[in-house]
Amino acid sequence: MSQQGPILVVSTARRPSFALALDEARLFPVIESEWADAPRAIEQVQPAAVLAAMSEVDQARFAALAKLVAARQPYLPLISVDPLIALPDNAIPFFQTRGRADRLLARLNSALRIRSLHATVMRRLVLAKPIGLSDIETARDATVLLIGRGGTYPTLSVSLGERTGMVGALSIEAAARHLNTRDIDGIVLSEGFSPRVIDAFLTVLSEDARFRNLPVVVTSGNLAPTHDLPNLEIIPGDPAQVVATALPLIRQHAFEAHLSRALHALDAEGLIDARTGLLTKAAFDRDFATAVYHTAERGGGLSVARFVFDPVHPRARFDGARIISRLMRQMDFGVVQLDGSVMVVFAETDLKTAHMIARRLSSVMRHTSHGKRDARSEPAVTLATLMPNDSARSLLARLHDESRRAAS
Repeated sequence: MSQQGPILVVSTARRPSFALALDEARLFPVIESEWADAPRAIEQVQPAAVLAAMSEVDQARFAALAKLVAARQPYLPLISVDPLIALPDNAIPFFQTRGRADRLLARLNSALRIRSLHATVMRRLVLAKPIGLSDIETARDATVLLIGRGGTYPTLSVSLGERTGMVGALSIEAAARHLNTRDIDGIVLSEGFSPRVIDAFLTVLSEDARFRNLPVVVTSGNLAPTHDLPNLEIIPGDPAQVVATALPLIRQHAFEAHLSRALHALDAEGLIDARTGLLTKAAFDRDFATAVYHTAERGGGLSVARFVFDPVHPRARFDGARIISRLMRQMDFGVVQLDGSVMVVFAETDLKTAHMIARRLSSVMRHTSHGKRDARSEPAVTLATLMPNDSARSLLARLHDESRRAAS
């Protein structure tokens, strides 16, 4: 990690032990401040991250500091060490356990990587506009994978499902399938597995670059945090504490995913929608007309699917759009329409094959809960294929006619 600025440590008069660990690492200049001087220090020092010792601070003072930090651009990580109070949304908890000082350095580097990504996106935006962690709502933008089969699983399922999109898995094998087919912003590993199975699962995560920075909260108290996972926390016991610890980390990861999509959209020169990863409406209309023309001229197949989501769960269409963006073939392309439905064009594909692909996409979406009490949203799917006398307009009209007939 390249040096982005000093690290500000906020504490009481006593120097916290984690400040010594930062000094010994010699990676960052460390500047210390007492709580009363922290706002002025942030303005003067322009830190790259703020680490707060939470042992002797009241909630009002910390909330004021968190509000000041949240207003900074680019993203300024705020890590609260050993918190004893309820934390604001932008405060990342860190619990010093088992004497692993390098865990804090890993957590810090992971957060600084997101700060660097945010600075890159801001620098490349043609029209300067604010983009920050405050734009991310866990209930709208994040998805957590809950793994478990013990007594706390139902409670965790309800608590997480009320605050974020959630995918449940009763086995490690099912969890692996979800990780490979969809975008996950965090993992909560609940009861029901032996320490050996948990250790093997965490080892696999740490060895795969796709998952190494995922937030992982484990509810088993019989595990030492020895894995190379910078956002791993072990929180045994109370489900409320588990959720409170997981959500800020999940929100931070959802912000990173949003920034990555925004960067991809910039690389595509505005043809990609940053929120869904699919094409913008203008780009889709142009590519669809071109695809219909070339298919009619050269022969072959072209099919179109329309996914309609339950309006009761508005975030379902964005979750579905991201799943489609991730899983569709490179030759295919799609868009979120103004009515909230998702249109996907399957190039060089007959109707039978399109049915198979659409069923696979729908089966992945089926496992996501949106809202309270495990409410699930499976899209209604209609398909149409290009006929010899079709134009782009007539094919879309026929697809909408099929949708109306299916609805009636």
